[in-house]
Amino acid sequence: MMERRRMDAALLVLFLGHLAGALEVPLDLPQPPTITHQSLKDYIIDPRENIIIHCEAKGKPHPSFSWTRNGTHFDIDQDPNVNMKPHSGTLVIDISREKAENYEGVYQCTARNKHGAAVSNNIVVRQSRSPLWSKEKIKPFVVQEGVSLVLPCRPPAGLPPPIIFWMDNYFQRLPQSGRVSQSLNGDLYFSNVLREDSRNDYICYARFPHTQTIQQKQPITVKVLNLDAINDTMAAFYNDTDLFSEDPVDERKPSFLIPSGPSSSKMVLRGQVLEMECIAEGLPTPNISWTKVSGDFPAKRTSFLHYQKTLRIVDVSESDAGDYRCTAKNRLGSVHHTIRVTVKAAPYWISGSPRNLVLAPGENGVLTCRASGTPKPSITWAMNGIPIENSPKDLSRKVEDDTIIFTDVQTGSSAVYQCNVSNEYGYLLSNAFVNVLSEPPRVLTPANVVYKVIKNHRALMDCASFGSPIPKITWFKDSRPGTLGGEAYNMHDNGTLEINIAQARNSGKYTCVARNILGIFENHVYLEVKEPTRILKQPEYKVVQRGRSVVFECKVKHDPSLIPTMNWLKDDGELPDDERLIIDPESLTITDVTENDAGVYTCVVNTTLDHDSASAELTVIERPDPPTDLELTDQKKRSVQLTWTPGDEHNSPIQKFLIQYEDSLHHRGHWHNLTEVPGTKTTAHLKLSPYVHYTFRVLALNAVGFSRPSFPSRVFKTDPAAPDENPTGVQGHGTEHDNLVISWKPLSGLQSNGPGLHYRVMWRQKTIDSEWTTVTVANNSKFVVSGTPTFVPYELKVQAVNDHGAGPEPAISHGYSGEDLPVAAPENVQVFVLNSTLAEVHWDPVPHKLIRGYLKGYKVYYWRERSLHKHNPHHVEKQILTFSGNHSHGMLPGLHAFSLYSFNVKVYNGKGEGPPSPTQQFETPEGVPAAPSSLVITNPNLDSLTLEWSPPHDRNGLITGYTLKYQPVNNSNELGQVEELALPANATSVTLPNLKYSTRYKFYLNAKTVRGAGPAISQEAVTIMDEAVASRQVDIATQGWFIGLMCAIALLILILLIICFIQRNKGGKYPVKEKEDAHTDPEFQPMKDDDCTFGEYSDNEDHKPLKGSRTPSNGTVKRDDSDDSLVDYGEGGDGQFNEDGSFIGQYSGKSASRDTAEGHESSEAPSPINAMNSLNSFV
Repeated sequence: MMERRRMDAALLVLFLGHLAGALEVPLDLPQPPTITHQSLKDYIIDPRENIIIHCEAKGKPHPSFSWTRNGTHFDIDQDPNVNMKPHSGTLVIDISREKAENYEGVYQCTARNKHGAAVSNNIVVRQSRSPLWSKEKIKPFVVQEGVSLVLPCRPPAGLPPPIIFWMDNYFQRLPQSGRVSQSLNGDLYFSNVLREDSRNDYICYARFPHTQTIQQKQPITVKVLNLDAINDTMAAFYNDTDLFSEDPVDERKPSFLIPSGPSSSKMVLRGQVLEMECIAEGLPTPNISWTKVSGDFPAKRTSFLHYQKTLRIVDVSESDAGDYRCTAKNRLGSVHHTIRVTVKAAPYWISGSPRNLVLAPGENGVLTCRASGTPKPSITWAMNGIPIENSPKDLSRKVEDDTIIFTDVQTGSSAVYQCNVSNEYGYLLSNAFVNVLSEPPRVLTPANVVYKVIKNHRALMDCASFGSPIPKITWFKDSRPGTLGGEAYNMHDNGTLEINIAQARNSGKYTCVARNILGIFENHVYLEVKEPTRILKQPEYKVVQRGRSVVFECKVKHDPSLIPTMNWLKDDGELPDDERLIIDPESLTITDVTENDAGVYTCVVNTTLDHDSASAELTVIERPDPPTDLELTDQKKRSVQLTWTPGDEHNSPIQKFLIQYEDSLHHRGHWHNLTEVPGTKTTAHLKLSPYVHYTFRVLALNAVGFSRPSFPSRVFKTDPAAPDENPTGVQGHGTEHDNLVISWKPLSGLQSNGPGLHYRVMWRQKTIDSEWTTVTVANNSKFVVSGTPTFVPYELKVQAVNDHGAGPEPAISHGYSGEDLPVAAPENVQVFVLNSTLAEVHWDPVPHKLIRGYLKGYKVYYWRERSLHKHNPHHVEKQILTFSGNHSHGMLPGLHAFSLYSFNVKVYNGKGEGPPSPTQQFETPEGVPAAPSSLVITNPNLDSLTLEWSPPHDRNGLITGYTLKYQPVNNSNELGQVEELALPANATSVTLPNLKYSTRYKFYLNAKTVRGAGPAISQEAVTIMDEAVASRQVDIATQGWFIGLMCAIALLILILLIICFIQRNKGGKYPVKEKEDAHTDPEFQPMKDDDCTFGEYSDNEDHKPLKGSRTPSNGTVKRDDSDDSLVDYGEGGDGQFNEDGSFIGQYSGKSASRDTAEGHESSEAPSPINAMNSLNSFV
């Protein structure tokens, strides 16, 4: 017993050891035959074509072929219609001279060489058949409406069986439903018939797929009649048919037409398709459902066809056996049928068919033929096509059931073994050879193969080898001495090296080495690890309005060595061929989007190694379709119920419905908004007004906008009634001092509630207890009450009335009769002078009753009588200040100093102004004076100048004196020391001695009052040059050497100008010109043409302060007659003095353009001396 167990263990080791030895033997080495291709076991042939029975095999030497037919040798040389292809065992049978049926039978091919023989399956050759329908006369089916009906097809038996379908005379498939359906055998079943089932072209067709022919059954006529129609036409038309004259068919519970009885059974083979059907009749039409009593359906392999009447399970396994229940049900009841399914199995391999063995002399091996089936199959062995029990004995071979054990095999024992596994449902036949060889190793994988793989993916590098004994495979990377192994690498039995997760560092050269006892063989391959292809910016879900454009982006990152291709799919299919779809390298644009463009768009990026994809859905939205089917229900006097059917919302939910109405009685052609309801509702309870002819329409709103209006509803008229409301906006006011105008906003036609609309107008004085005066006014908006007291309060009411009654009691409004001019002036008027330019006026308000109207405010009239200075003229110019509202004082700004003013005050209302208050006067105190009117420099000498001026136009008080300040200005515009001189009030000129000759001075003059100094006026002048200096300059100018020097300079300048002119013509710029362009000399002034003098002195340094000056406090320099003043030199045009007369300001020169333009107005007389000084300053 122990020895037996050891033997079994040894066999297991041998089996496992040689499981991987099922190697492909290179064809240059001796080997037994192997069948590589053969025809199907069940070979159905087309009788119109030659018969080709395939049998291909390989071996070394190449095998020869022979055939048996029906178990006996088939001598193809004796049959002129049969040929065998060269170097092949395939038979070609010419049936042009013979019937194909003469060659039906069971064929088997044998491939043989000196090392063994392999055999094919038994190939059953049968001719396909598509017989015609037998001729028969089919009687019409006349049935009563509501009964069940079966139209038989019964097609002729064909090989293979035909496909059945029902059509009409126009080759259109007959419509099927839960009530009408085709059974698996082809019959057409009606659960109950209807009048519309009557027709004379129910035609059953049989299509034979092998020959692609279609056979047609004779048309069947069906007449569905009720009982009265049958009795009326029975004698005349249906003498030769079976008629039904039962009572009218009532509703009935279901019953099964097929299968019959409460239960049935069905057998199916493993791997085939299981189809079960239950068809029931009943009225109303029953619904069919399925359950598995002993478990659940295999979800991925189960489907329900023919309106749930057929249950289909593909690739049946043993687990599908059991009880299945179908249930037919309608409202009257239900019925059940149970089908017991058993699963049988033809033989099938458990662990694959037997594998070829390649053994070296002295080695051991095992052939295993392990299969299963239901019932359990039997196993037989053969060697070279001969039952193994009839083969020569071999001590190295031992057969044990499904296994053959080989021990210590020797050269010359090669053979092909056949394993046959069979039961009543089929068989399996497999060839496996044992080849005894001594062969050194070789690698079959081509050398220097480059494997490319994506990073983080699995990498597989092949090292297919052959040798006997079986070679051992080892792998090396680059020049590393150690073999590859560990968790990062996985070595397969066939020599393949697997890298589970490839990284960039795994790139490189790999060497696989195959070795056995007879030798060694190396092979080199290369691995390149690439970056993955990824979609960085995926397309996004889009919602777009119809007619607009949409863009799906698809930006890709990929390995630089891989060239990606991008494809776009719509709903997993190709994009439509439409010019509106524009494909760019990184996007898909759809212009003028339509509803057909909605769907899922997928960007697919492919390289030779990998791919990536991303999808996004496009939803096309549009304004909703208009609602339909408007209906008015629940009609009452003041309300109605409106219902409608929403239109297509076009993928954008309806947010609300807007209900509009047209009043064809009062405002035909105009639609008004009535109410809104949420988009989830399709009905609205509408509150209506009397005396309106309503027509309604509905609009739907979604995210895009409003739909078109629905078709209008029918007209709904409401009965007239008394008004529900009175006019609004009731007001009372007077247009004259003795009237009252009562006005209101009239009611609209919709508010009138009935015909004959008019108004009841009522009024009375508010202050006295008087009765209401009432008048009736036609459909108007105002009424005038005459003869009223002036500006008296009234209470007012306006009530709406029509032919059906009066409106509700109106509310009381208030108003006043007409205004008149005020009759009193403000009293106790006083004035308070605050300073030289501001005064404040006070008065007592006029009593309300004397205003005689709505108080609007007070007006102060004031005017300047004259200045208090004797030299100033009179000024009579009235001014008005208005103070709105109930004021009792006000300010008078902007007054002139040292002046006499007159003023009075008036009250005014909506009608106009009242009488003025008594005119009063007030005086303003002194202020600082204006600048002197003019400042002129005369009599310039070597060391003195005379200044003359005129007093200020606006003295603003008594002049107390003048202050003169002056300071020199050198050639570089630097300011010298300030000199100050106080002058008496009556002075109009002054002579300044002890000045420097040929020096420019700046002068500032301002006037003073007791309130302080006013703004200054400025002027400039230059003292005369010394005659000796002038003569020396003239003498130099007349010297010969000076004249020669000037001529040389002039000649040099002329040459430079010529050179510059030439350079400019060539397009270049000379450096001097560039410098001149960049830095224009601000002191250079053009010479005047009229007097040959230079322009006035100019100082462009605007921000040089006056030495010893202080910041100004008040006053503004006024430029009158003098051309030169502080305005020209002060920043912003202002030169100022402090109240103590000290000068404040900034000194700056005028612009060149201004100086040029104003040169003739300068106070400095033009002379050669002045021109020379200007030239000296320029030089």
